[in-house]
Amino acid sequence: SSGINAENWEFQTFQHYFIQINLRMAAQKEPVPLNFVHQNAILCETIKKEQKHQKLHKDYRVNPFKKMHVLAGKPNEVAAEEDAQEDDQYINIFKKARELPTEKYEYPQTESQSYGWFTTPLIDSDRSDIRLHHPRKMSEVTKYMDAAWRLKEQSENMQ
Repeated sequence: SSGINAENWEFQTFQHYFIQINLRMAAQKEPVPLNFVHQNAILCETIKKEQKHQKLHKDYRVNPFKKMHVLAGKPNEVAAEEDAQEDDQYINIFKKARELPTEKYEYPQTESQSYGWFTTPLIDSDRSDIRLHHPRKMSEVTKYMDAAWRLKEQSENMQ
């Protein structure tokens, strides 16, 4: 009836024992001296991994995904227009970057793109089918409020 049973007491003493051991081990630990050979081996391995996955780009172009600010040439300069050559590959990349996602891909690439991806109606609209076509109906109240809104708009526009 004191609240301490044998199992609980054993667990508490066991836990206390391991805490004491961990405290003693933490107090006895000395800083480990740096091993320069092992550090050099780790550095060499890191550099090998980086070089293995490194891709060297030699074809430099203007980024087609950034907005460009084109400046017009001097009005009296004729030679600049003749020397300019079009880069077909850049023009194709530029056009591809400006396309809508629905034109670039057949299916949505993200979950957010799936909303509104397919814009064609699932069934053709038939105005004679009352299940799908609900035209605007006027009642006494709606006619009165429609006239009140029109009068209010007209009075605001007159001022």
